[in-house]
Amino acid sequence: MSVFDSMKHAVHTVFKETVEAVTPVSNVSQFRDKGVLTPEEFVAAGDLLVFKCPSWTWEAGDPSKARDYLPKEKQYLVTRNVPCHRRADGLASSVREMQMEDAEDGEWTETQAVGGKAVGGAAGSADVEDIDDDEPDAPPAQTAAGAAGATMDVESEAAVKGEEAEDVPDLDDLELEDEGGVMVPADPSALPTGGAAAAGGGGEVREASSDFVRTRSYTVSITYDKYYQTPRMWLFGYDEDNKPLTHAQVFEDMSRDHAKKTVTIDPHPHMPSVSQASVHPCKHAPAMKRIIDQIESTGKTMRPDQAMFLFLKFISSVIPTVEYDFTMDFDT
Repeated sequence: MSVFDSMKHAVHTVFKETVEAVTPVSNVSQFRDKGVLTPEEFVAAGDLLVFKCPSWTWEAGDPSKARDYLPKEKQYLVTRNVPCHRRADGLASSVREMQMEDAEDGEWTETQAVGGKAVGGAAGSADVEDIDDDEPDAPPAQTAAGAAGATMDVESEAAVKGEEAEDVPDLDDLELEDEGGVMVPADPSALPTGGAAAAGGGGEVREASSDFVRTRSYTVSITYDKYYQTPRMWLFGYDEDNKPLTHAQVFEDMSRDHAKKTVTIDPHPHMPSVSQASVHPCKHAPAMKRIIDQIESTGKTMRPDQAMFLFLKFISSVIPTVEYDFTMDFDT
């Protein structure tokens, strides 16, 4: 963000806070008309999100920063330890590679013309002779020998099956381990525990499996923006060592089209001592309205309490690699 944009954002923030302080809260529902929510609709939508996706919870936040138009215990929504396995640019590169592979596969599967005839077509199949037409009928002796061989094959197969059946161990022969009074079969592939682990490898304690994937994680929260009358998302990230991400690192997980444009760094309204990345809500209502119109064009009717799922759906285009939960069937 340039110096001019930073100054413009700071002035707008002061103006917005002033307007919010003198403007009464709207209690008229305009969800389907404008894509906005009243505080009551925001709480209802949050309740449905918490019910459908238990990873989300309500938080009260700093009591001194509580909004009087929201319940004290339902000031904002939060979900923690949200994984982020890849950077947004890496995801875009993967998509481009997949598109190139699809194009190459399409070239291989195209029908090729050879000598004016399509390979595998009807014209080509007419020139293929039937193999059975070139083979003479087998003499009776060979036929009898083939039948005898088939009989021997069946008997051999039965003998093999009998040997396999004998190889199945009896339940009484299984080595069992006692776990809390419950006898369970010993698993030879299980990792050693206790003294066995310490004894393995020359007395050194073995390290955890190298297959464990260490990744970034985010604390994601949603507040109600009184000025825009929409939800607003906030993100605070941690690296693979659980250390806070820098602002520059956070922008690595944002779509290039939105980073430093619709994503800004601001103090969290309920945790003012910490600045967090936020998806600015200036375009949220029009985006919500477009999605509502698209869904209702199929004959379905959208309710205000479903708004949080619409919100999370279009926000996922801004932070495509932050894997928060928002799955829901709009028929319910």
